[in-house]
Amino acid sequence: MMMRYNRFKLAKQEGWLSLAGNIALFVLKYWAGWVSGSVAILADAWHTLSDSLSSLIVLIAASISKKPADREHPFGHGRAELIASLFIGVLLAVIAYNFLTESIAKLQAHESAQYGTIGIIAMVVSLAVKEGLAQYAIWAGKKVHSNTLKADGWHHRTDALSSLVILIGIFLSPYFWWIDGVLGIMVTLMIGWAAYSIIRDAVHPLMGEKPSAELIQNIQTVSRETLGFDSKPHHVHIHRYGQHVELTFHINLQGTLSLEEAHDYIEKLENQIEQRLEMTATIHAEPR
Repeated sequence: MMMRYNRFKLAKQEGWLSLAGNIALFVLKYWAGWVSGSVAILADAWHTLSDSLSSLIVLIAASISKKPADREHPFGHGRAELIASLFIGVLLAVIAYNFLTESIAKLQAHESAQYGTIGIIAMVVSLAVKEGLAQYAIWAGKKVHSNTLKADGWHHRTDALSSLVILIGIFLSPYFWWIDGVLGIMVTLMIGWAAYSIIRDAVHPLMGEKPSAELIQNIQTVSRETLGFDSKPHHVHIHRYGQHVELTFHINLQGTLSLEEAHDYIEKLENQIEQRLEMTATIHAEPR
């Protein structure tokens, strides 16, 4: 229970921190873009504001996934985080497409970036703040095994990368008129890859994932140590619902065992799987 509480607490903290940081950066970038007359900084400001939507999704998903199991959702609400991750991935893909079209349009129009000193300050602050938010979100996501937090961290990082691109463009634009468009395409590729990775990691558990070789080895070890013989675990299926994981597999028992004896073996093994692997197991017995 403590692990689930920490998971919700970290997600909530990260969500509110990201929301506050994104809104503050939007105001700073929009003001810098308006004062300097830079379309790129204004566009980056709106990109930052879009991150606020991701932060709101993190908060909503954390609240939903915290709800206990009920009649309509017997395995809990943990997959709300996967759905939120999927939404963030799609949002990143849309942002990547917008970056690509804007960068191509600038190259076709032979348009160079026009920045002022205030633009440098805004981009440096944005780079530092967004990378800090990314580090915290990814750390929190790994700590509590949350794809949503890690997805939000990558979203922060893409915004930090876009700020870095603009910062580079500030210093190189006097020498290369095309630098802003080319670097924009480079950022698009990075954002696109992040979007693909996030969507892939969210879709696999939703579609049904193949149990890893490590998990199968762990099941075999727990089974052998618990039962005292090789029950040959097989037909392993895993179903993830956020922090809650359901595991089903078959084992071989002697056909001469009574129903009560077979039930005792299975119950003992299910309890050990719960304690050692933190998974809820449902085991089917087959006669040897």
